[in-house]
Amino acid sequence: MSLLTLLPFIVLIGAMFLMTRSAKKKQQQAVEMRNQMQPGSGVRTIGGMYATVKEVNEDTVLVDAGPGVELLFAKNSIGAVLTDDEYNRIVHGVEHDLKSDADIVPDDASSLTETGDSAVDATADDKAVDLGKKDAAEEPADDAPAGEAKTDEEPKKTDGDSEAK
Repeated sequence: MSLLTLLPFIVLIGAMFLMTRSAKKKQQQAVEMRNQMQPGSGVRTIGGMYATVKEVNEDTVLVDAGPGVELLFAKNSIGAVLTDDEYNRIVHGVEHDLKSDADIVPDDASSLTETGDSAVDATADDKAVDLGKKDAAEEPADDAPAGEAKTDEEPKKTDGDSEAK
């Protein structure tokens, strides 16, 4: 057999080796993360529940999910061990201020405009802009009353008989 016929098999075996190697690496990182759990750290289970670790045993973890609620989980069911800042942000809604000296962005655009007396005077001198709308008083009045015009425009009612039978 030539090397050219064996090349697809060699490439396939190499790809399988690389995929299993990366999967083993991820599993090892997950085991290390679970072994680093300590009482008091915040965790997220694979089901999406957030809790605080109370006790860590060989295969199980006792967590506090709320006042008076203690749950026992297998170590494999812990999806992530969270940092204190991340746990407080998610569970308690506490935002950690990373930039305390940063400028505060206003909610409105008033600070973006001029703040001198000239801006106030300029708005007082502005005249109304004509947008092409006319008031009801400016519209030309028709000779016929409005009630009579409506009666002519309405379709006539019939008894249900039609001539197109």
